[in-house]
This record gives sequence, structure tokens and C-alpha cells, in this order.
Amino acid sequence: MPIAFRHGVYSQQLPTHLIPVRRVDSALPVVFGTAPVDRLAAGERPVNSLTMCSSFDEFVKLFGYDEDYSKYTLCEFAYVYLSLYSMAPVIFVNVYDPAEHRSTVAAQAKAFDAKGRIALGLYDIQDLAVKNADGSQTFAAGTDYTLDPALGVIVRKTTGTIPALGAVKLDYSHGDPTKVVSADIVGGVEPVTGAKSGLELVNQVFPKFGMLPGQLVAPGFSQDPAVAIVIESKAVMINGHFRCICWIDAPESLGVYSAVPEYKTQNNLTTELMNLCWPRLTLGGKTHWMSSHAAALTAEVDWGNESIPYESPSNKRLRCEGMVVDGQEVLMGLDEANYLNSMGIVTAVNFMGGLRLWGNRTCAYPDNTDVKDSFIAIQRMFNWVGNTLILTWWHKVDSPIRRRRLIDSIVDSNNVWFNGLAAREFILGGRVTFQQGENPVTDLMDGKLRFHVFFTPPSPAEDVTFLLEYDPDYVTALYGA
Repeated sequence: MPIAFRHGVYSQQLPTHLIPVRRVDSALPVVFGTAPVDRLAAGERPVNSLTMCSSFDEFVKLFGYDEDYSKYTLCEFAYVYLSLYSMAPVIFVNVYDPAEHRSTVAAQAKAFDAKGRIALGLYDIQDLAVKNADGSQTFAAGTDYTLDPALGVIVRKTTGTIPALGAVKLDYSHGDPTKVVSADIVGGVEPVTGAKSGLELVNQVFPKFGMLPGQLVAPGFSQDPAVAIVIESKAVMINGHFRCICWIDAPESLGVYSAVPEYKTQNNLTTELMNLCWPRLTLGGKTHWMSSHAAALTAEVDWGNESIPYESPSNKRLRCEGMVVDGQEVLMGLDEANYLNSMGIVTAVNFMGGLRLWGNRTCAYPDNTDVKDSFIAIQRMFNWVGNTLILTWWHKVDSPIRRRRLIDSIVDSNNVWFNGLAAREFILGGRVTFQQGENPVTDLMDGKLRFHVFFTPPSPAEDVTFLLEYDPDYVTALYGA
């Protein structure tokens, strides 16, 4: 308790006038899709929950793995991000629930092999009925056969009544990831329990992990404009305060590069937080969505820059072999790629130094030419600076408004931070001011403060020109010294 009478020497700790800025992970991807959780026990399946993975092995342990990327889209992203590019961590959201996404098979003709097995190639088998070839007799589970429902394998018991190599007809249901639709990715809120699913889980990332999303991705589903628009809407105001970018894909059905700009405008994919990719990429006979590689490459570039997102991922090497549309190789000429770039679309070129991501512009371009909104790197820097300022100064909310203890502390600390960024050339310059004109007395009385932040991230050197001129003065060199 406080002592009213003081006699002696005392000490008291005061808060430091300059406050270190809190670090923000600039490229943390939050990825939505499907994983082969139908091979896991029902109580171990991560469905519509946030799961962080820091390695490819961890992903395989928690989600399983299948190279059929058309069915299991999270497996593709995990392989690209965690294995090919060796970036981490990733937050995955699997929306495939084998208990809900199911198909039924009736009277399927099968025969036991020489080892007495039938491998269905399907998983989470339920309601299995094994009958003889004409369907007149139903065999008994446990007596005539056993079933491994997770692996989808039926084993004939030698003590049962099923003959060796016996032909049978099967009825059963199984988990089916192809039943997952765009609405599952979009998700929602369960009206009774309040449980969230799909993209509604974005707002739970920071409360759960203390980390901010840096990129939202849904490879295999974002080519649906309805999904793309919802992804962008979640990126705009995370937890009511934060922002990040999203990578989306144009559908393969467009066929040719010239159809992509019309698709973009017709579907209103025109905001500064969207980055539209086309076409798809290949490696080792597998096809990947470009959004997966773009997110991984963005993280790799940030990693080399102290997680400060000032540098564009454009013209950086992709870890893939080529580009395809519907299985057909695409050879993108520089003029064609630049046309897509001029329409605010990211693509890839194999011009010099192998296949590289190509494009600096967000989907806001060319309708919006504000450099803050049209350059991917500059928009990411604005998001990063805004997010950093919010996290750094949140602890000062509800503090008394005093000139030296609050206002000057915020101004001075941020100016020191900006000076450091400028000295390392992450920005060209920056400053924070507290201006009387932006803070009328009535607002100060009402507890409202406005700090004006000026800063300039460097623009990417998108257009470099050498002017060549013949200089006749050098002809005089023919006369000698």
C-alpha cells in the first residue's frame, strides 16, 4: 500500500520514452482447401480449424498426403511452400469433412485378388455390404471378411464362406473430397453454436497464434470469382484492423492469355489487395496453381529482406519446369506477358535465367494508377507499416492524452523506426507528425488522436531504357593523339 510519509532515498521505474517497434510476419500464408483427412481417425481430423505447420513432415503427420492435387489442394500448397521453397510456417484450413462430403456406391462388381484382398482406392468406408456375385447372399463382417475403413481395404477370411478369388458385389459409402464446393471454402457461422468455417476463420488467426495473416490463398478454388471476392473481403479488415494481400488464379478454361483481362474485369477482380495469376505451372509431371508458387516466392523474397516486404517477387526464379493450360504447354512471349502485366495480371516468362514470375501490378491496375494501390510491393509495404503501427501502439490505447508521455513518445519512436528503415534503404524516407489541423480540440476532448504518417517505399524498376546515340565526335579519334 502507498506510504504517505517518506523519509530516505527511493527509486521509481518510468516507461522508456522510445518504444521498439513490434515485428510483424509479412508473408504468413493462411491457406484454404482440402486434405486427405479421410485416412485419419474421426477424432483426429482437422476440419474447419486453424492448424499451423512448420515443415512438410509435420503437414503429412497432421493431414496425410496424396499427390492427387485435384482432390487434395492443401497437399499441393504444402509441397510447394514447405518443400520446394522451404518456407515456413503455414496456417492451413481443411474444409473437407468426410462425415459430410460423401458418395454412395451400389452393386459394385469386385473380386478378391490372390492375397485375398480388395483395395477400393477410396477412404472412410462406411455402411459396407458384401454380397455374392448375383446378390443373393450377404456375407458377414468379421466372419467372412474384415474391413480397414480408413485405407479402404477388404480382406477375405480363409475361415469364412467367401471362395478364394471370389467375385462379389459391394454397397458402401465413402468420403469424397470432390463433393467440396466453393460454398465450403467461403464458409459461414453456424447459427446455433456460433462455430465458424471456411474463410470466416481468418479472424481467429491472430487471437489463436498471435501472428497476422500476410497472404490469403485458396489454390484450386480461387478461380471461382465468388471465392476470390470473398477472399479479398476477408483481407481488407482482419479483426477490424489489419490488412493483407491475396493470391488468386484465373481458370484454365480461358484457354488463351488474351481472354484473361476480360475475365478479370467482368468478374470485378479489380482491387489493390488482389493479385491475379495465369496460367498454371508444372513440375515433375504434376500441375500446380501459380498462386501457390507466387505465395511461396513472395515469402522467400521477404525472408531475404528481414521480413520487410519492400521488394517485388517479380523476375524471381520459380521452382518449376513450365507453364500449361489444360495439359498443353504454354510458351509465353515477353510481349504477351507484358500485355497481361499491363492489365494488372501476374504471369511467368522464360526469357532470361529460367522461368520467372513476371508482374508487379495488383488487380487495381490499370484503372487505379496510384502507386500505393497499383504496385504489389508498395501495397504490401503499406499493409505492413499499418499493421506494425497498430500492434506497436495498441498498449497505449486508453492512456491519458499527455504531450510528452503519449504524443511525443509515439512521434519520436516512429521517427526513429522510419529513420532506421531509410538508412537500410527499405524505404526512401518516412516521418510521423502530430498536426494541429488534423486534431481539433473537440476531437482531443473526445479522446481521438490522429498521427500523420508519411513514407515512401521504393518502386520496382519496371521499365529500364538505354538511349543509344551515335556520337560523330568520336570519329576524330581516327586522327590519333
